[in-house]
Amino acid sequence: MPETPSSVLPRQVADAYVDALVALDPIIGTYLGVPESAGFLPDFSPAGREAVAELARATLVRLDEAEKMPGADSDAERRCGRLLRERLTAELAVHDAEEGLRTVSNLRSPAHSVRNVFTVMPTASKEDWTAVAERMRAVPDALAGYRASLALGLERGLPAGPRATAAFVAQLDQWTDGPDGRGWFEDFAAAGPDGLRTELDGAAAVATSAFRSLRDWMREVYAPGIEGAPDTVGRERYARWVRFFNGTDIDLDEAYAYGWSEYHRLLGEMKSEADKILPGAGPWEALAHLDVHGTHIEGVEEVREWLQKLMDEAIEALDGTHFELADRVRVVESRIAPAGSAAAPYYTGPSEDFSRPGRTWLPTMGETRFPVYDLVSTWYHEGVPGHHLQIAQWVHVADRLSRYQATVGGVSANAEGWALYAERLMDELGFLPDAERRLGYLDAQMMRACRVIVDIGMHLELEIPAESPFHPGERWTPELAQEFFGGHSGRPADFVESELTRYLSMPAQAIGYKLGERAWLLGRERAREAHGDAFDAKAWHMAALSQGPLGLDDLVDELSRL
Repeated sequence: MPETPSSVLPRQVADAYVDALVALDPIIGTYLGVPESAGFLPDFSPAGREAVAELARATLVRLDEAEKMPGADSDAERRCGRLLRERLTAELAVHDAEEGLRTVSNLRSPAHSVRNVFTVMPTASKEDWTAVAERMRAVPDALAGYRASLALGLERGLPAGPRATAAFVAQLDQWTDGPDGRGWFEDFAAAGPDGLRTELDGAAAVATSAFRSLRDWMREVYAPGIEGAPDTVGRERYARWVRFFNGTDIDLDEAYAYGWSEYHRLLGEMKSEADKILPGAGPWEALAHLDVHGTHIEGVEEVREWLQKLMDEAIEALDGTHFELADRVRVVESRIAPAGSAAAPYYTGPSEDFSRPGRTWLPTMGETRFPVYDLVSTWYHEGVPGHHLQIAQWVHVADRLSRYQATVGGVSANAEGWALYAERLMDELGFLPDAERRLGYLDAQMMRACRVIVDIGMHLELEIPAESPFHPGERWTPELAQEFFGGHSGRPADFVESELTRYLSMPAQAIGYKLGERAWLLGRERAREAHGDAFDAKAWHMAALSQGPLGLDDLVDELSRL
């Protein structure tokens, strides 16, 4: 970490941390738009992980001193300092428990990070593609470090879950052996210039071979080595991940009860909307009817264009009325996710200079026909006014925050809570004018309520309440969770399967959507009570989006002050 003068304030400590972190993790550098990161990949070995942890420890020592300096109690310094301390402490708790030695998932792992970074690399020039080739040649060392961490986890009796492992191996199959016999990297490199064809093809073959070797080791060594291990994590590990993903220590029994209360509230609303679509039908019968007879978009490129138009129209309608957006924040791109992704749509933020805009990504899962009911509120969540407005606004006001707050200091529950709040806001503002779109929105809300129930329930093996219409009095298992989730979702079976694997391999992340939304709503309610008739929703939204990320411990307090 660069030398930090003793008189610095928390924001300077935070920004020095980002500089040092980018040197250790070039993938982060690429997401931030740092050109020097382009040809490199991180060290995912135990030693590499320890280097990142040591940086966090040294930064916390520097933060202790910075918070004693004159000026450290200003709002800007205070928010940055409390975020930096909370985030680094949570990350160190995960590291010190050696969770990094069993990071296997269908959505979040070093292997996913390695592949996904290529989708955000610049590819406009020959120099850009030369960096792509260089990074592809770095894949074997990166995956070897990841494998070394997993092997040490096996040695120490720290297994990942068998279900997540099986799903990950299946993904590695898709990435390395596509329908045409080519791997994902060969397909990606095919878009490069002819003048670099030999170099790109060779580098792609190196990367594919490394992923294939990882797949074989996972299948032949790792999977047999964890046979019989639990897919769930138990209360102690779960509490650690609660802090990591939510920035707070949650009363899990209260949160579980809240999930059930939201389930019952939403079920009543869904029944009402379903009756408008198919009189006498239940919610999921009505959704199944919409799958066949509802409004659809035909074609992959056609759905990409439709989603782009949806976001553009939302920006035009909201800017100046409910938000005040800078020109560069108004730009967001709709993309199709690379083959082999998990089933859930996702968002990637802009580079620091906005040369790469924010982007939404739709996994097609091989489909070419897309029901509108399942898209509209999802893209209000992923794009506008959801993830894009929040994350792009952080980058836009980075000079008022800190580089850390604007980029790597995010809290999952804060961001997902805002995005779910954004869906609700669009409903409040009348952007879901018909029963078809509104039932889709309520189905998405129900999915998030069910996430709270099954994620907490199955990892802690809680009892299903006696008043539940589903297996009352029994204790949750992953099998019961999948049955319950599938029975309360309009989504196809492969999506449900992918989602449950995600919850098992990323414990406590999925609860942050509803718990984060609750925090945003409570903060707005308290701000409105404080201001009375003078409450200005547009001003509150922009102030809220410009204060940077915070854990749920701090979010309600800060939102209430605005």
